[in-house]
Amino acid sequence: MSMTIESGQFDARWQRVLHDLSSQDWPAGCLYVVATPIGNLADLSPRALFALQKADLIAAEDTRSSRVLLNAWGIETPMIAAHRHNEAQAAATLLRHLAQGERVALISDAGAPAVSDPGGRIVSEVRAAGHAVRVIPGPSAVIAALMGSGATSDQNPAFVFAGFAPQKSVARQTWLKTWCAVPAAILFFESPHRVRSTVIDIAAIAGNERAVTVARELTKRFEQIATMPAGQLADWFAQDSQRSMGEFVLIVHEAAGKEAAALGQEAEQIVAAMLRSYSVKDTARLLAAFSGLPRDVLYAKALVLKRQGEEAQEGEARDE
Repeated sequence: MSMTIESGQFDARWQRVLHDLSSQDWPAGCLYVVATPIGNLADLSPRALFALQKADLIAAEDTRSSRVLLNAWGIETPMIAAHRHNEAQAAATLLRHLAQGERVALISDAGAPAVSDPGGRIVSEVRAAGHAVRVIPGPSAVIAALMGSGATSDQNPAFVFAGFAPQKSVARQTWLKTWCAVPAAILFFESPHRVRSTVIDIAAIAGNERAVTVARELTKRFEQIATMPAGQLADWFAQDSQRSMGEFVLIVHEAAGKEAAALGQEAEQIVAAMLRSYSVKDTARLLAAFSGLPRDVLYAKALVLKRQGEEAQEGEARDE
């Protein structure tokens, strides 16, 4: 089957898409949180392109790197910087523009703003001030890595994004002990100069047989996704120095077999015991403080166990 599209046909279809977008609702005085490409500029969606063109102002994490994207698509909307070092001041500036009825777009260097990137404070303050916030979804290194890993399924969809691993070795090992105990696939970012040390730590903490996916340079020319037991990763990196270059997403797959079953059973027993004396919220808070496990994971487990206990009691009452 031919994959060729005549330029005239493409232009006509593109114009129809843009015409349809122009007839949609684009309220003034609204913050548009726009996902941008993570490497391949062609991944910018038509809706994201239209939002950036229609905006009166774009708040960018790095105006220099974002200018490359805007120039590629002929977008001339003025920009201001909004990064982690000036987010409070940027939020105040954006609120003034929104109060004047302007449309403001928020973008990061790549991917989704406010997801392990600056922007969360701006979104929070804009919402608190009563202005509308609309999201324009799109490219995400987290989701792209997950899509290519096989780490989740429709029967077992749980995953956790943990941001960046700590830079210091001891802190990173403690961090990995916490996250590798969570009954889900764990995704996190790592830098090229630390990735080889980190995979050695993963093998030592999670075990040599734990499956790990390395996703490198996603959507770029040298994209690579490889999955193997943790114990093989150090040799895999040593075989080719190119494998240590680029931007990384690492995925520690959920523990399999007896290891996962034992982990789940032990955690459930502790949570169930605490629920006899504490509320769901307090159980999660106290256990998180002592165990180092994420509070939201413990809260979800406690909530399920509490409901199961209540259903069991109701069943016993009906049987009497």
